[in-house]
Amino acid sequence: MADLHRQNEHGSRNRTRFPTQPTPSAPAPELRGHGLRLRPWDAECDTDVETWLRGNSDPEFRRWNTPVKLVDGMEDARESLRLRAEWDAEGKCVSYCVTDAATGAPLGHIGVNDIDHFIRTARVGYWVLPEARGHGVATRALRLAARWAFTNLGTHRLELGHALGHDASCRIAERCGFLYEGTLRGAMFDAGRHDAFRDVHLHARLATDPEPGEGEGKGE
Repeated sequence: MADLHRQNEHGSRNRTRFPTQPTPSAPAPELRGHGLRLRPWDAECDTDVETWLRGNSDPEFRRWNTPVKLVDGMEDARESLRLRAEWDAEGKCVSYCVTDAATGAPLGHIGVNDIDHFIRTARVGYWVLPEARGHGVATRALRLAARWAFTNLGTHRLELGHALGHDASCRIAERCGFLYEGTLRGAMFDAGRHDAFRDVHLHARLATDPEPGEGEGKGE
């Protein structure tokens, strides 16, 4: 991969230049569908900050995810959301608060992360609040975000990685057309630790892959 990047950097001046949507200063558009409204997070809104804190401090979230910096209070949550807003503005990621389209109630989060505008790849990640689980929220949100990334962001490949043993995420990936591609050894932190690692299941979907069926099934 390093050789490929080096080749891209020093290749012909006439190489194809891919679109870089959204532009660094353009906020991500709201997305609607499947009974959901995906809207940008607001780091200055206390309700959003509280929701972010609840999601990131939930025991089930921490069972499967170990951020570099844990979110343990309102100030941590606000700082974390402000950092994501900076990344969004720089075009590095797009972060959505997943809400119920009818009531506006927050349900969870979905992000299109690690956006590489040259090679047109990105990674998706999500979580669902405890009270919203079991209603297909993650599946519906992932379908919305993936469709937008392929049709509006110009992405060619979307990756989805989850800790080995996280069967719910495996099922969500499969329902959304993300094929299992293999196991990455020691590719993420172990639960609650920064000195130990665990394996990751890698799933991916290409813009040229067929659209998955609309049956939502159960689960997150």
